[in-house]
Amino acid sequence: MAEEKTTAPEQEVAAVQEEVTTPQQDPQEFLENFDWEKYEEGIERVDDSKLEEFEKLVAENFVDTADEEVVEGTVTHLTDREAIIDINAKSEGVISLNEFRYNPDLKIGDKVEVLIDIREDKSGQLVLSHRKARVIKAWDRVNAAHDKEEVVTGFIKCRTKGGMIVDVFGIEAFLPGSQIDVKPIRDYDQYVGKNMEFKVVKINQEFKNVVVSHKALIEADIEEQKREIISQLEKGQVLEGVVKNITSYGVFIDLGGVDGLIHITDLSWSRINHPNEVVELDQKLNVVILDFDDNKSRIQLGLKQLEKHPWDALGDEIKIGDKVKGKVVVIADYGAFLEVAEGVEGLIHVSEMSWSTHLRSAQDFVKVGDELEAVVLTLDREDRKMSLGLKQLTPDPWTDITSKYPVGSRHKGIVRNFTNFGVFVELEEGIDGLIYISDLSWTKKIKHPSEFVTVGDTLEVEVLELDVEGRKLSLGHKQTTENPWDKYEAEFALGTVHKASITEIVDKGAIIAFNEDITAFVPQRHMEKEDGKKLAKGEEAEFKIIEFNKDYKRVVASHTAIFKEEEQRNVRTAKKKAAAAADEAKPTLGDANEQLQALKDKMEAGKKK
Repeated sequence: MAEEKTTAPEQEVAAVQEEVTTPQQDPQEFLENFDWEKYEEGIERVDDSKLEEFEKLVAENFVDTADEEVVEGTVTHLTDREAIIDINAKSEGVISLNEFRYNPDLKIGDKVEVLIDIREDKSGQLVLSHRKARVIKAWDRVNAAHDKEEVVTGFIKCRTKGGMIVDVFGIEAFLPGSQIDVKPIRDYDQYVGKNMEFKVVKINQEFKNVVVSHKALIEADIEEQKREIISQLEKGQVLEGVVKNITSYGVFIDLGGVDGLIHITDLSWSRINHPNEVVELDQKLNVVILDFDDNKSRIQLGLKQLEKHPWDALGDEIKIGDKVKGKVVVIADYGAFLEVAEGVEGLIHVSEMSWSTHLRSAQDFVKVGDELEAVVLTLDREDRKMSLGLKQLTPDPWTDITSKYPVGSRHKGIVRNFTNFGVFVELEEGIDGLIYISDLSWTKKIKHPSEFVTVGDTLEVEVLELDVEGRKLSLGHKQTTENPWDKYEAEFALGTVHKASITEIVDKGAIIAFNEDITAFVPQRHMEKEDGKKLAKGEEAEFKIIEFNKDYKRVVASHTAIFKEEEQRNVRTAKKKAAAAADEAKPTLGDANEQLQALKDKMEAGKKK
């Protein structure tokens, strides 16, 4: 700025100001001796217009700079390494061009924001920073965008763990992977190097962290679309959607902001193991609305309903009794489902898989994927149900049962199952018979069939009864051997005496075993020995058979009866001798009594011995 010629009044004012601002004596003394009238007179001589012009020039050209303040400057000169910035201060500032790398087109005359780092360093130079000014301004802009919920534009710099790094106003912000889009993102790299619009959703002032979201902008638009779509939804309506997610139980479809679920059973008329057999991610397809709740937040969709039901396309040539071919698609304990045409299945109940009356699991006969031929047993086109049979492909073994298994004939069979009351034996596929527990053994007392046989054993049996209409066979195993009780009936006849040991003491007596087949019960009163004591466990003695019942297999024995009977015989013999002597000698009554008393004394003496 050119120097202006100083007028006389201005020189006087300057001299007075210098005198005021630079006192050479004690301030108090200076103020007391200062000629205020002369000072005011000098000021009055200054032209008012000149003062106004001076104040204007100062306001336009002088910047009251302060440290850590951001001001606007002008690029006045550029070198290979630096930019000279004028901020209308006492001196110009120098900033390295590295701070302008983001702006390769910087030129003289451009306005830039700078931070006054130091108003005057040791050499008197003004220290500026454009980079710091950008950071401060950027934080101001980010905070303003967050407070006002404004949309900002950012540059996606790179991918990081869990998301992306975005440059927003020069600040590195974090974009979580879940906030990129409303649908799951599988390829993050496709976004690197792109400019996108974001919404600032979170700022951590303490750690200077910024979180942005692109999804929030989409959701705002989608929410409006969603309300419009929901208001127009009707059952039976067909809409176009995109496969958004695939789970084991179904597929989620994006209907343009509204999600609906196609359950796995509504994807195809045929049975499928997983939805990915029918659809794939991002696939566009038409779906029909099957149902929705009151607020339409849960929408049930269907895909197979857009196609004609396979049962409607099933030919009229299929009828009951026909043979059909198909593939086993599902197996349950109660049977298997055979797909005879796409989407058309028939149930083969386990009872229709074999002529055997012994029920087994369907897995014992077929497995998933088997190609089978079956016979149509029932057909209901209205209810779309069909029952099939496998055993009907082979002759019914019961048709000639009377000739193959007449009563009294003997055969061999395999033990298939137990019950509490008997054993089921399979003579051939489809021919099962029951052996009651009482017909397993002639001699053994069996509480449960498992004590006698195991599943899979081969048994020789005899046909005892045959019910053709009821399809029942009554078998016996013990009948294939001789009944030992016929032989034992003579060997252990009433009154016979046998030696045995006490094997078990029970509440009302004891158990003795004569052999492996014959056991007998000894009542307590029959366990008394001749000396008056009781027989003990393991003690061997002689026993007399006092009861033998072949039909009920009951044998009762007595040890006491052996010597009691001998006593009774002795008494009877004595009485006979006494009577004979009386006849000969005709003794008196007193003589007879004396003889009887003597006999009793002798018997008592024998007991004591």
